[in-house]
Amino acid sequence: MKFESIAKDSGSSARCGRIHTDHGVIDTPIFMPVGTVGTVKAVYHRDLEEDIKAQIILGNTYHLYLRPGMEIIRAAGGLHKFVSWDKPILTDSGGYQVFSLAENRKLKEEGCEFRSHIDGSKHFFSPENVVDIQRIIGADIIMALDECPPGDSDHDYALKSLLLTQRWLERGVKHFDETEPLYGHSQSFFPIVQGCVYGDLRKRAAEHALSLDREGYAIGGLSVGEPTEIMYEMLEILDPILPKDKPRYLMGVGTPANILEGIARGVDMFDCVMPTRNARNGMIFTSEGMINIRNKKWADDFSPIDPNGTSFVDKMYTRAYLRHLFISQEILGAQIASEHNLAFYLWLVREAALHIKAGDFTSWKREMVIKLERKL
Repeated sequence: MKFESIAKDSGSSARCGRIHTDHGVIDTPIFMPVGTVGTVKAVYHRDLEEDIKAQIILGNTYHLYLRPGMEIIRAAGGLHKFVSWDKPILTDSGGYQVFSLAENRKLKEEGCEFRSHIDGSKHFFSPENVVDIQRIIGADIIMALDECPPGDSDHDYALKSLLLTQRWLERGVKHFDETEPLYGHSQSFFPIVQGCVYGDLRKRAAEHALSLDREGYAIGGLSVGEPTEIMYEMLEILDPILPKDKPRYLMGVGTPANILEGIARGVDMFDCVMPTRNARNGMIFTSEGMINIRNKKWADDFSPIDPNGTSFVDKMYTRAYLRHLFISQEILGAQIASEHNLAFYLWLVREAALHIKAGDFTSWKREMVIKLERKL
């Protein structure tokens, strides 16, 4: 994997570039649609490529490991072939899912024992077998196993958690370097920088990750309950430490405004279930603000979903029709809303890149954030 720098903003740490992988080029900053179990919910791959213009999607190690299982994915020739997607894929390590299963997991030095949310069966993740699982999945970019501490953890617990994550990271890096990809394309292994809401721990985590000299770095454990301003503060601490010539991935973030603020603080890659999950509940993101499409005020609004939108669904469907679908509980409503929201997120990061290149990103971002946080 190679990261190519294209342009930098003079008024912030925003930059745009390209990540070169064996499955294609990724223009940054980039939003990555989440395909947890091998599908971006309610969206055809045709639409992901042609309308939404996705350049990379995510898979989830925990979910794919449990279902359909590694035997099926390996027999299919890896996740790319199994799901018929020939562009880049990133997988997380399952650490966040383990964190979310707090009552059904047990952390040990060796790894994490947990029970399946599907049938209650016992399983075990270690730094080594998580690498092996992601080798079988075959993602272009894979993550190290980590513990994601809650946002309200005290310093003592956050330090203990970080030290465990660092020991796991060293084992994961060693195992990754001792094994080979399975399907003829290269894979890159990203450490996850943890440290909760404590600047000294974030700095410590970043410096440790840098000592292992990987091709990119993920930032985890943010947007897990801490105030938004604290998240931005942690990014500002990490910005001067993480290398400028390698991509930075902020995991699980976030709202459109969060993404612009993250870009301003030097982040290149984002993912979040918000555009699709909120879409299925009738929350529409637009260039002028947020819409609850179930509200009666949209019942006779025959304007496009987003008058400034560039996607197929914006050109074809009205707010009134989309509201009708939601009120009628028609599945097509969730599909249209999901496609719109994803297309909007991808449009937003492309616009950010244009303004970085034009040299006016900071002023554009300031005005855009006000619009994005407005409820219409």
